[in-house]
Amino acid sequence: MPLLADKVAIVTGAGHGVGRGEALELAAEGAKVVVNDLGGSVGGGGADKRPAEEVADLIRSRGGEAVANYEDVADWKGAQSLIQQAVDAFGRLDVLVNNAGILRDKMMFSMTEDDFDSVIRVHLKGTFSTTHHASVYWREQSKAGTQPRAAVVNTVSSAGLQGNVGQANYGAAKAGIASLTIITSLELARYGVRANAIAPGGMTRMSGAIVKDMELKEPEQYEEFDPMNPGNSAPMVAWLASDDALHVTGQVFRAVGSSIAHYVPWTLGEGIDTPGEPAKWSPADIGPAINASVFHSRHPGLQMGRGRGR
Repeated sequence: MPLLADKVAIVTGAGHGVGRGEALELAAEGAKVVVNDLGGSVGGGGADKRPAEEVADLIRSRGGEAVANYEDVADWKGAQSLIQQAVDAFGRLDVLVNNAGILRDKMMFSMTEDDFDSVIRVHLKGTFSTTHHASVYWREQSKAGTQPRAAVVNTVSSAGLQGNVGQANYGAAKAGIASLTIITSLELARYGVRANAIAPGGMTRMSGAIVKDMELKEPEQYEEFDPMNPGNSAPMVAWLASDDALHVTGQVFRAVGSSIAHYVPWTLGEGIDTPGEPAKWSPADIGPAINASVFHSRHPGLQMGRGRGR
């Protein structure tokens, strides 16, 4: 039996690249799919129904069930309409895959307020908006006595978890989504909902905007394994969405090419206390104390307390 038989899934930003690969993979594993894509440009301009319709048509041509949706996920009512469409079309909602996003890369000193706000809006607010309305639905189902076995799978990036030059807006949004994922897992566990995230890879319209003169192909156009295929991360999404992963929640994974890795979230390392009785630190004492500590020797990047004026 397919891994996602009888599941109903929404995939946002599913018209191209990573989201397209995810929608096709979930459908291949038996899910009924709502294919969401506003159809805008990489930078967020315009709208076009064709990408979502094309993916939905492709799923149906392969024997699956799918409908297209063109809502802006960062629009509050649009996100609500998207969730409702899944319920109206297929009778329920089991899986929400948040992938929609745009890119406006600039250095900190060149980035405009609109560049920052637009990217945060689509990525972070868009992920929150759909998750909010889905959580309302699942909570109502749980309270009515129909406990869900539902899953949210969000999309993050190494730009947010490890940092990347020129992507303050994108990185901040993705770091926010990682935290949102953990909080979602904590808040919705009682209602039968798990939340995880993946950092995917591959050659997409977004990466194509950075790396020029690269041939862009959709996931289904690759005939053999290629590490640049943006559909390579889709099996991880399908597994996280399935009941086989009921024990996994609040986690972030990197799924690129043939490799899967587990991100370790922010954790507290070694610490230091004021010498003797507990007391407020003197600023002048902090540098020497850190330089003499164990964690300074383990983290060479900590170059502190080497004299005034540095």
